[in-house]
Amino acid sequence: MSDPLFQQVRSASPELHWPPLLRGPEAVLESLLHQLDASQWQSAREIQHRQHTQLCQLAQYASRHSRVFRQRLQGAGLTVADLASPENFRRLPPLSRRDLQRGDAHCHDAPAHHHPVREFRTSGSTGEPVVVRRTAVNQLFWHALTMREYFWHERDFSYRFSAIRPFIESYRLQDDWGAPASLLFTTGPSQLIPIGLPIAEIASLLQSFAPQVLLLYPNVLSALLDHLESASQNLAGLRFIRSISETLDPALRQRASALTGAHIVENYSSQEVGIIAVQCPQGPGLHVMSESLIVEIVDDAGTPVSQGQTGRVVLTDLHNFATPLIRYVIGDYAQAGAPCACGRGLPVLDSILGRERNLVLMPDGARHWPRGGFARLRAVAPVTQYQFVQTGRETIEVRLVVERPLSAGQKADLTALIQSALGYPFALSFVIVEGQIQKGPRGKFEEFVCAVPL
Repeated sequence: MSDPLFQQVRSASPELHWPPLLRGPEAVLESLLHQLDASQWQSAREIQHRQHTQLCQLAQYASRHSRVFRQRLQGAGLTVADLASPENFRRLPPLSRRDLQRGDAHCHDAPAHHHPVREFRTSGSTGEPVVVRRTAVNQLFWHALTMREYFWHERDFSYRFSAIRPFIESYRLQDDWGAPASLLFTTGPSQLIPIGLPIAEIASLLQSFAPQVLLLYPNVLSALLDHLESASQNLAGLRFIRSISETLDPALRQRASALTGAHIVENYSSQEVGIIAVQCPQGPGLHVMSESLIVEIVDDAGTPVSQGQTGRVVLTDLHNFATPLIRYVIGDYAQAGAPCACGRGLPVLDSILGRERNLVLMPDGARHWPRGGFARLRAVAPVTQYQFVQTGRETIEVRLVVERPLSAGQKADLTALIQSALGYPFALSFVIVEGQIQKGPRGKFEEFVCAVPL
């Protein structure tokens, strides 16, 4: 690999410093990283060809071991060989979250060399968990694509690393970053912070540890910036902020960069398939991780959208032989981008817009994204946190955390601002929440949620 960071890889034998020699899983990871370093520069056409060659291998196995996939294939009048063509592939009916929730979409077993198999659960808009089985091969690709992000954005592995995540059960310090970085490199220490701690405590812990790299959700980043501003504090020495899972609003990105001076890196991922796209090192767009996934952006009719247009995200995990996620409609919307000037053949997503449940439902049945402007709520009232829940075609529940009671004039100003941002004079009901508005599953927070059954 040409990246100078790769020259720091730690040898499995302390006597053999150069060139370093690795064994076992670390050697496999190193080999895959070399392949990813080369494949990113292939043409878009060559990448697509290789994707569909791998897809046929997956489909061949899934047609024998998954009744649900076999029925989908036969129902569309397709054979495994047909899937070598992107046009034929799009004839395969999509796999919905509801299909996964029925629980019978898995293969009877995964190939022996893909074991061990683990189950992952993620909650969707219905509140019902989706169960996906993922294999050791999926874990290997997660490690490799995480390392690709590190290489792209020139991380220094000696840096101090802090992570704020829902999977962290209790606060702790570690001597290294943990997998995957510590599998190959000698790293600096890390700090692991549970996402449920009060934001003032999180800020205090970060200041005491003084990380140079910080991983967190956008909603936690926003709350952290609010706290630091109000307390006239900062995070001295911070170099990188890695935003994961949720949509990163451009205004939040700009604010975080201005307040911290850190380089902001966006990562689009999900529990079901792992890392989907990573911000380009030379531009703002996100490159699809095409060696792992086929990512389609389609309109309501299932037709691929043009560059600059928005559509549904449809995912195919090319290496999951335990739960064949083939044309899986994850529920997200994204904007398709043009080929990147960096020269990589990996497709580009200009932005990730959010989940289907984050669309406003109009009285006539049309749907659109909120127009923005919510950031100006504090300019007209003492609002410290907000959330909008659409309860009917013409009704919105406005949940607010406020510093002091609202006056009639402030409520009127808020009403005008919110109705303008939503694009319709919805009937608003204000609900004042004490303390903090509850986050969704796994610590996520959504500013707008449509709770109207469709």
